[in-house]
Amino acid sequence: MSKGKIIRVRDVMKTKFDMVDGIATVEDALNQMIHVETKCLIVKKRTENDEYGMVMLSDIARQVLAKDRAPSRMNIYEIMTKPVITVDPGMDIRYCARLFARLSLSRAPVVDNGNVVGIISYTDMALKALRENDEESGP
Repeated sequence: MSKGKIIRVRDVMKTKFDMVDGIATVEDALNQMIHVETKCLIVKKRTENDEYGMVMLSDIARQVLAKDRAPSRMNIYEIMTKPVITVDPGMDIRYCARLFARLSLSRAPVVDNGNVVGIISYTDMALKALRENDEESGP
């Protein structure tokens, strides 16, 4: 990556994501998913003083499917992670990658002024950084 060009989280985050209520059943949440590339669901705040939560599809596989539980009888709040680490859209992706490594994260909501505006993952950061390097080095 070039030392002069800073790539920000906002430059590589996904802006299409799905949000669900914590009281929704896993079945309802999966049926409400709109975006094909979704690998996690952001759990809405219940009140202004609440925090965002997150459920990864891998959590659903481990805690519902693998344990042979009925998705229609499990609520999102039973398997979600809350509170979640969030990142600012203006953060340099190098620092975001370091944060992910230090805390063993694979993705995080991007929050601006208290609202989720996207989701960032290692994949998003790595692909963008590698593309930038290829473009700068030329043919």
